[in-house]
Amino acid sequence: MTPSALFQCLWNDYIQRLCPAAEKVHHLLQEDEALINDHIALRTFNIAPLGIETLAKPFLALGYVACGDYLFESKKLVAKHYEHPDPKQPKVFISELKVEECSAELQSIVAKLVAQVETTRLDHVDFLYAGRLWDLSFADYQILAKESEYAAWLAAHGYGANHFTVSVNQLKAFNEVKAVNDHLRQAGFTINENGGEVKGTPEVLLEQSSTMADKVPVSFNDGVEVIPGGFYEFAKRYPMANGQLYSGFVAASADKIFESTDLR
Repeated sequence: MTPSALFQCLWNDYIQRLCPAAEKVHHLLQEDEALINDHIALRTFNIAPLGIETLAKPFLALGYVACGDYLFESKKLVAKHYEHPDPKQPKVFISELKVEECSAELQSIVAKLVAQVETTRLDHVDFLYAGRLWDLSFADYQILAKESEYAAWLAAHGYGANHFTVSVNQLKAFNEVKAVNDHLRQAGFTINENGGEVKGTPEVLLEQSSTMADKVPVSFNDGVEVIPGGFYEFAKRYPMANGQLYSGFVAASADKIFESTDLR
């Protein structure tokens, strides 16, 4: 599988299951050339065999390399980002929940989920967009949501792209992240304003914003419920001293982007 083929599979799952509105956003921003996807984000638990390394393995096999480490203390998360030698390929941001730092109740529910995973399933790259690899009750989802939105989202949706990201740098109609936000608001989208509608500044070499997550139907053991799914992000990168665009991430900004999937 090529990087392009993998991202196409991730995109198909993303727009069908997690963020159907992404197609409309894509259409609203589409210009003469295909939109550049700056990065995708994936979520996981830090319990074997489901840590960051497991999700990164298919990308490493395609030539990606680890480039940055991030810590989100209040959310009990750590993350890494990966880049491909071909700068046209999207970056990959993978985070994991430090389950051992959470309550005993959360740990018990997550352990029950992970125990259902067939390890051989992880040998096939399509697990990255396979959705949930376990059964889950809505009652357990609600318990998780009270303590960790991240844990609840991951437990409910399983594996797939939490978001895709439009590179604002390529756009001709809009050269500022706020202008993209305004355009989407006019089309009826809600922008994540946690920490400000534009996260980051030119001084930290990265500005980001995002829609609030779609509400999507999810099947639980005890019925179907509508909960937050995926969202669409927008990123503008600034040149470093050497003239190349900054390719990393800013933890303080990413911390607020995570909140695009908060219950509201």
